[in-house]
Amino acid sequence: MTSIIDNAAPARTGTDGNHPASGLDALFSPNAVAIVGASDDTRKYGNWIAVQALKGTRPVHLVNRTRSTVLGLPTVPSVTAVGSPVELAVIAVPAAGFEAAVDDALAAGAKAIVGISAGLGEAGGEGLELERRVAAKVQAAGARMLGPNCLGVLDHTSGLTLASNEFPVGNIGVISQSGNLALELCTLLVDHGLGVSRFASLGNQADLDAADLIEAYAGHAGTAAIAVYCEDFRDGRRFARAAAKAAAAGKPVVLLTVGATDASVRNAKSHTGAMVSSGIVVDAACRAAGIEQVASPAQMAHLLQALVRSRVPAGSRTAVFADGGGQASVASDSAAAQGLDVMEFPAELQAAVAAELPPTAAVSNPVDVAGGGEQDIMCFARVLDRLTASNAVDATLMSGYFGGYGSYGPELAQKEIEAAHAMAASTAARGGTVVVQTMNWESAAADALRGGGVPVYRGIEEAAWALGRLARRHAEPATGVPVLPAPAEPVTDAGYYPSRRLLAGAGIPFVAAAEVATRDELLSAARGLNYPLVLKALGDEHKSDRGGVVLGIADASALEAAWDDVQARLAPPSCSLEEMAQLSGAVELLVGVRRDPRFGPIVLVGLGGVFAEVLRDVRCALGPVTPEEARRLLLSLRGAALLTGARGRAPVDLDAAAEIVARLSVLAAEHPEISEIECNPVAALPGRAIALDARIVLD
Repeated sequence: MTSIIDNAAPARTGTDGNHPASGLDALFSPNAVAIVGASDDTRKYGNWIAVQALKGTRPVHLVNRTRSTVLGLPTVPSVTAVGSPVELAVIAVPAAGFEAAVDDALAAGAKAIVGISAGLGEAGGEGLELERRVAAKVQAAGARMLGPNCLGVLDHTSGLTLASNEFPVGNIGVISQSGNLALELCTLLVDHGLGVSRFASLGNQADLDAADLIEAYAGHAGTAAIAVYCEDFRDGRRFARAAAKAAAAGKPVVLLTVGATDASVRNAKSHTGAMVSSGIVVDAACRAAGIEQVASPAQMAHLLQALVRSRVPAGSRTAVFADGGGQASVASDSAAAQGLDVMEFPAELQAAVAAELPPTAAVSNPVDVAGGGEQDIMCFARVLDRLTASNAVDATLMSGYFGGYGSYGPELAQKEIEAAHAMAASTAARGGTVVVQTMNWESAAADALRGGGVPVYRGIEEAAWALGRLARRHAEPATGVPVLPAPAEPVTDAGYYPSRRLLAGAGIPFVAAAEVATRDELLSAARGLNYPLVLKALGDEHKSDRGGVVLGIADASALEAAWDDVQARLAPPSCSLEEMAQLSGAVELLVGVRRDPRFGPIVLVGLGGVFAEVLRDVRCALGPVTPEEARRLLLSLRGAALLTGARGRAPVDLDAAAEIVARLSVLAAEHPEISEIECNPVAALPGRAIALDARIVLD
C-alpha cells in the first residue's frame, strides 16, 4: 500500500503548477476498444475484461498473439492489425510485454490506454523505470493512460464496460485506488438504491491521477456526486482544486483515504513538523476544497445518499418526527449528538401540527403521531408539509415504522405509498431538507421516498449522522484553495538571527535583541536594552527544556551570573540577549508552517507555546492564509475562550495574532526551500501580539 507521502512516483507538476487539460473522451467514450491479452483462461484479467467488454455497445477487438479465437470469436495478433481506428486499448499482458503492447497501440493511433498489467511501478526498481518510460511515451504521443496495475474503467452513460466486475447503474462517479473497496462500495450503494455512472481504477497513477479524473467527472452530465478512494494524491493542491471545481459544478466529492495516524515527517525538527500528520494535512485540504472526508465505505454510501437526494439545510434547527415515543426520544438524542438543534417549536407551529394529529400526539418537538398513522396514513404527508413550510425549521429527521403500515391490508398499503409520494413531492416543492429512518427501509413506501428524492436509512445513527454532515456543509463552507505566490530569493542561512531578521522583514514583531558570543559583547549589548532581560543559548532547538533560557534577569550582576551558568552547562556557540516582554494577561500560541510534499505549505496554530505538544489543541489550513482566515482558525481552537476573555480575563488582540499567522504563512509560501518555520511562542496580549522565538528548517 502506498502512503500519502510516498515519493516513488513524483507528481508531473509542482504543488501549484499548471497541468494539461484532460480531455478523456477516448477513455470513457471511445469509438472502439482493443483488449490486448484477451484470454479464454477464466483465471486471467484478460478473460474477465473481455467478457465484460463484449456486453458493451461498441466494437471490441480481441488481441492475442498465439490464439486465433478467444471466447469463440476471431482474434488479431496486434492492435495495428485491426485495420480500423481504435481509440482505446486495454493492456492485460505480463509486465515483460507491457511496453511492446503500448508501443503497438500507440502506433495504431490509440488515444487512451488502460493498463491492467501489474508488476510495474508498485514493484520498484526496473518495474518503476519501465513504467515511467512507458508513461513518457504515452504523453509524447498525445494520449492518456489509466493505471497500470488497475482494475479497469466503465461508463454506463456511454455503454462502456471494461472492468473485471459488473457495477450497478446509477449516478455516482467512482474513482478508486483499490478494486475491492470499489466493489464493497457498490454493494453498499445498492442498499440505498444507488449505483455507478462512471468507474475508473487509479492503479499506479503513472499518467492519469485522481485530479484528472475528478476534472473529467465534474463535466459529466450523468454524474451527481464523486466517490474517491485514494492513497497517494500526487499533486495535492491540484487534487483539491479539482474537487473544489467539481463541488462548484454541483458534484460534491466524498473522500476515503488512509494514513491519518502516520506522521508525515518522521524526523521533524520543530513542534510544527512533529504535530502535522498526514491526516491533519488531508483534513485541511478537505476543508479548503469542500471535500467530504469519511472513515469507511459504509459512511461513504450513507453520505452519498444524502448528498444526491437531499439538500444542504440553511441551519441546524431540526424537527424530529416519529410514530413512537421511544423512537422520537432516541432520534432527538441522535440528532443532538450530531450538533443539530432539536429546539422547541414556536406556538403557531405546534398548533399547526396539532391540527393534523390526534389529541394524544406530542407536538412541541419531537413530534409523536401517537397512533395517528393507523387512523389516517396521510397525516405523515400533512405534518411533514407543515414542518418543511415553517420558517422555524431548517431540516426534518423522521424516524419510526413508516413503510410497515401496508402490512395491515392492501388498502392501507396503497395509501401508504400515496403518502410517500406526497411527502416526497411536498419536500421537493418546499425545497426542504428531510432525512428518513425507518425499520421498514426496504418497503415499497421507502422506495417511493427515495425515488422522489428523500434519503431513507435503516438506522437512526446513520440518518442523524448524514443530516449532521449536510448541516455542517452550510455551517463550515469551503474556505477555498489558496494560490501559491511566486518564489522569493532562497534562504540559505537558517540560524536564529538570520531567521529572526527574515521574519521581522516580513512584518512580524519581535522584542529588541542582540546576538552575543563573548562576555564583552554581552555587557555592551545590555547597555542598549531595557531590563529585565532574557538570555537564550543558541544552537539548541529545545533550549528551554535544557535550561538554556534564563528569564527575568534584573540587572548587570544577575546577567553576568546567568552568562557564567549557561556557558558552564551548555557552552553554546552564541547567545541571544533580549528584552523581556511584559506577558501579564498573555496567551502563548504556537504559529508554524510545514511544507508537505503533496499539498505544499500547511499552516498550524495552537495553544500552549512550549506546551503545545502536550495540549494538542491545534488547527491547520492550506497556506497561505489571509488575516481573516487566520482569525477564524484561531477561533476554532478548543481553548479559543482564552483568547476572547474567559472567566474575566481581558481579551487578547486577535487581529494582531491573526496578522502574525498570515504574514508567516505568506513568507513560508514564498520560500519553497523552507520545510518548517515557526514562531513559538507568540504572545497574544490585550492590545498587541509579539513573537518571542523563531526557527527555520531548510529542505
